[in-house]
Amino acid sequence: MWIQTLGRPAVALMLAGLVAGCSSILPGSSEPASAAASERVVSDNCKFLRSRCIHEGSYDAGERDYAELEARRLNQAELQRLRRMAQ
Repeated sequence: MWIQTLGRPAVALMLAGLVAGCSSILPGSSEPASAAASERVVSDNCKFLRSRCIHEGSYDAGERDYAELEARRLNQAELQRLRRMAQ
């Protein structure tokens, strides 16, 4: 009888631990797992259908400069990666 009494809270505690473990921060990352997964989905969507990732419309103040700097940085990083692979 006491096993049934302790069984339900034990199952609830185990379920809570599982949920907490699945939503924890990834090792070596400062972002929650769901944020990292979300970024991967966005990245994959951009690979398959680039029009989803192209901004159309006006930029906010300073946003255009940031976008150009970020694009330049990403292009340089990709160029360096390709050069390393070619060696």
